[in-house]
Amino acid sequence: MSDLPDIQLPPEALALLATASRFETPCGAGTMVWHTWGQATRRPELAPLVLLHGGSGSWMHWLRNIPALAASGRWVLVPDLPGFGDSAAPPHGTDADVLPEPVEQGLAVLVGEAACDLVGFSFGGMVAGFVAQRFPARAARLVLVGAPGLGVAREQTLRLRAWRHVTDAGERDVIHRHNLAVLMLHREEAINELALRLHIANVLRDRMKGRSLARTDALAQALAGVRCLVRAIYGREDALYRGKLDALQAALARAVDFRGLALIDDAGHWVQFERAQAFDKALLAALDAAF
Repeated sequence: MSDLPDIQLPPEALALLATASRFETPCGAGTMVWHTWGQATRRPELAPLVLLHGGSGSWMHWLRNIPALAASGRWVLVPDLPGFGDSAAPPHGTDADVLPEPVEQGLAVLVGEAACDLVGFSFGGMVAGFVAQRFPARAARLVLVGAPGLGVAREQTLRLRAWRHVTDAGERDVIHRHNLAVLMLHREEAINELALRLHIANVLRDRMKGRSLARTDALAQALAGVRCLVRAIYGREDALYRGKLDALQAALARAVDFRGLALIDDAGHWVQFERAQAFDKALLAALDAAF
């Protein structure tokens, strides 16, 4: 996308990209960018695994998880959702409810009619839930990771600091570290240089302004119409749900076939980054569990 800022990706991201296959599918006035791993080595009995990133994010929200998931024998497909990363904005709208159609169109190109295991983090969890509701044949399983839109999050009490008006790079880094601590990561040591550089690269390319569905119960309502198996993995210290885990469990249970909530200790909202090995173990267990 020529209108995007020039971003220098961390070496860890560049190294992983070098092992990926890149595809583009139609989206609005441009394309939706997908990166995939493991197609040549996939176990054919396993459904394609689709990872949807969070708000102000990109495929890099899954940087620490992709290698292990591909090594498990899965074909892993990770897009930049429309309006984020390298993907064009959707043809209309600026929230999760307008993204299922371009996601489904892209999957139709890449995997045909195959049912997929859909894993969505935060904002991407809402998108994954809406995809499963609107296109039931596409969803084999749905795994929600730190997803909002359940009517119980405490986002309104979080105090993120504005940064776009700050011109000094050092001051901006201080603000980004603060915001990571407030919302994304629980342990101070998790806010390392990699987390900071990934976060900065992601937020600079967020063009989906004015999102508000996260503060509603839109996902909870959608879950009532989802027919596939649903599981959830959250950080026990997720800033959005601290002190509200019982209400979270009840909201998730609105899914017809809800199979349980796994909590990862010592992890905040960006659980798959902060406790990558523990998260990968929990996700693979959820995906390998019998229907």
